[in-house]
Amino acid sequence: MSEHILTATDTDFEAKVLQADGTVLVDFWAPWCGPCRAQAPILERFATSNTDVTVVKVNVDESPRVASTYGIRSIPTIAVFEGGNALLGAAGVQNEKRLGTLITEARKHAEEHAAH
Repeated sequence: MSEHILTATDTDFEAKVLQADGTVLVDFWAPWCGPCRAQAPILERFATSNTDVTVVKVNVDESPRVASTYGIRSIPTIAVFEGGNALLGAAGVQNEKRLGTLITEARKHAEEHAAH
């Protein structure tokens, strides 16, 4: 892992993701998954250039409870959390532009719900 990407498990997911301030992008992955390995350098570049977003990786083999809670059935799956709520998700490898779009959409969604 890098200095820009955190790792979360069943034990600390709540503290690192649900209780985090701001926007959190979570990558649900496994080491045996080829597309997940392809996603890794994209996430690294995204995390390095988007320091206002917390990027967290969850290994679904080591953290089955979290994966089950969020209905993760295919990997890689990217989920965006804001204020402890899962707002958006996308399955499959996502490029940097798509990751940025997911963050923008999630923040807009969160602002709309906060206004109501």
